[in-house]
Amino acid sequence: MRTKAALLRESNTPWQIEEVELGDPKAHEIKIRMEAAGMCHSDHHLVTGGIPMAGFPILGGHEGAGIVEELGEGVTDFEVGDHVVLSFIPSCGKCPSCKAGLANLCDFGAMLLQGEAVSDNTFRIQTPAGENVYPMTLLGTFSPYMVVHEASAVKIDKDIPFEVAALVGCGIPTGYGSSTRSGDVRPGEDVAIVGVGGVGTAALQGAIIAGARNVFAIDPVEWKREQAMKFGATHTFASVEEAAMTIAEVTEGHMAHKVIVTVGEVQGKDVDLWMGITAKAGTCVLTGMGNMMETEVTLNLAMLTLLQKRLQGTIFGGANPKLDIPQLLSMYKMGKLNIDDMITRQYRLDQINEGYQDMLEGRNIRGVIRFTDEDH
Repeated sequence: MRTKAALLRESNTPWQIEEVELGDPKAHEIKIRMEAAGMCHSDHHLVTGGIPMAGFPILGGHEGAGIVEELGEGVTDFEVGDHVVLSFIPSCGKCPSCKAGLANLCDFGAMLLQGEAVSDNTFRIQTPAGENVYPMTLLGTFSPYMVVHEASAVKIDKDIPFEVAALVGCGIPTGYGSSTRSGDVRPGEDVAIVGVGGVGTAALQGAIIAGARNVFAIDPVEWKREQAMKFGATHTFASVEEAAMTIAEVTEGHMAHKVIVTVGEVQGKDVDLWMGITAKAGTCVLTGMGNMMETEVTLNLAMLTLLQKRLQGTIFGGANPKLDIPQLLSMYKMGKLNIDDMITRQYRLDQINEGYQDMLEGRNIRGVIRFTDEDH
């Protein structure tokens, strides 16, 4: 079928709305009518080249929710009409990582930036001119339709708003899990969240739900700091340097047991700064993405050893998509997790560049693209 999509033709250029040809679902694949797509900072890394795909043009988008329209051969876990969330990391349930309880490190993830479907290593999307299109993390949610492997979809309750559901495909579990899983925040601990956009706000909520005593929110944007207080932060600061003295005073010199770094782009030169507000035997969790080409990090190795600190990387917040996505949405339904107020603004697909400009200028916690009848 022919549909539209937001494509990136080369680095450091705007998204372009173009027509693409979408292939039919093959074995173990499903076709989805998309209803909403989250606008995550990771897709902006495609624009800058921080996340290098295997080729151009690139179809962006890795957060989304929609309705199953068609099933490929062998699909047994879904039916036409099911509401689903797209998981940006597939979970096959069979590889060594999945069997070890590390579904966020599923072996299918090795193919996320290659563009070829995991089912048969061919491309599902082409331009009318016959060019292969490389979908972000094998998804490409910036299109009204998609064909994906069943391992990339999670069935959800039909009473969940699509704009809410879209965000649990990446941002919510990544942030929440950075605190509760990778950070292992315990009751009574003090936690610093560096960067309170969409992922950071989810991390903030995760820390509070886990029983954190003080939650220090750090962000240069005043409006985001104000929003962080509404979500439960106990203190806010414009910078780590500004925060350090107060964190020391409040914690009687111990500093933050856990530091969750959810900035839009991690810079190696800042790592020691974040470690500096991490307590002895504490953990600094790097959730934000750095440029894949960057290898230089500033870190006082003596202090890392002498104070027994941990520097922890995390992908997807350590989440198990098939388990955590429905669980987080059940928490939302019970009023335990506030996702509604994280959605600052909704956009049409043709407003995608405006949405990302709002993100870069600090006007959104999270922007969401809502597809319309015209798109379908």
